[in-house]
Amino acid sequence: MCSTLVGHPIDLVKVRMQTQAAGTKPAFNGTFDCLSQTFKREGVRGLYRGVSAPMTAIAPIYAVVFWGYDMGGRLARKHYDMQPNEPMSLNMIMFAGGFSALPTTAIMAPSERIKCLLQVQANEIEKGGKPKYKGMVDCGVKLFREGGIRSVYKGTFATLIRDVPGSVAWFGAYEVVKRKLAEAQGKEPGELSPLNVLFAGGIGGVANWCVSIPPDVVKSRYQTAPEGMYKGLGDVASTLMKEEGPGAFFKGIGPAMIRAFPANAACFLGMELSRSLLGFMD
Repeated sequence: MCSTLVGHPIDLVKVRMQTQAAGTKPAFNGTFDCLSQTFKREGVRGLYRGVSAPMTAIAPIYAVVFWGYDMGGRLARKHYDMQPNEPMSLNMIMFAGGFSALPTTAIMAPSERIKCLLQVQANEIEKGGKPKYKGMVDCGVKLFREGGIRSVYKGTFATLIRDVPGSVAWFGAYEVVKRKLAEAQGKEPGELSPLNVLFAGGIGGVANWCVSIPPDVVKSRYQTAPEGMYKGLGDVASTLMKEEGPGAFFKGIGPAMIRAFPANAACFLGMELSRSLLGFMD
């Protein structure tokens, strides 16, 4: 929850930059200009527009992420006839990471849909329009009324396309850095200091977003577009390329990277601490 509170204003900037319409003058010159303009016009509340959805979902999301990772690891060990306490190879870790995204999407997709809609409706308010949604619950209810559960889960496949390779990079980079740090210090990975874990977690987050940002742009455009605007994800991607060029697929990479290191450093440190505290349950 702390990582969401710290990182949400930067995430809001990322989504707003990703969803700026083509063919119009950009509303923002960059990350800090977007933050500054949002704060001047809407105050602190504007920086946290849409935060209710990720705050509600963050605990179950990370619980399912690490449960899915554990299940992926068990499947990999079973495939290679390994004992539960045997260390996994890097390939096995990356498989488990990618597998973790599969169950997580069931929570992540509707949370992302609602969050993005709440974040971008501020753009319409600035043009003199009225807000369509009063908050997270109102947004979810209206989406369901308009298009049923399919509307609530719009962009699920896009979320999978983003999160499966992103999670491979996330867990893979984290483990590579941990092993290299442990090797340099003559220790086992489990003996690393909290500072080392923070660094490895931060690098994992950066690796995740290096892979995830193009599909994230497509997802944001698709989830926030009016019904019928795009025929599917392929149509979103081709329209982006045709109207804005390849650079459009990297919109929002600045704020994503600013947020990635601290948020993921804290996430992995929390995971390692929880694992050590609950180790007696294994």
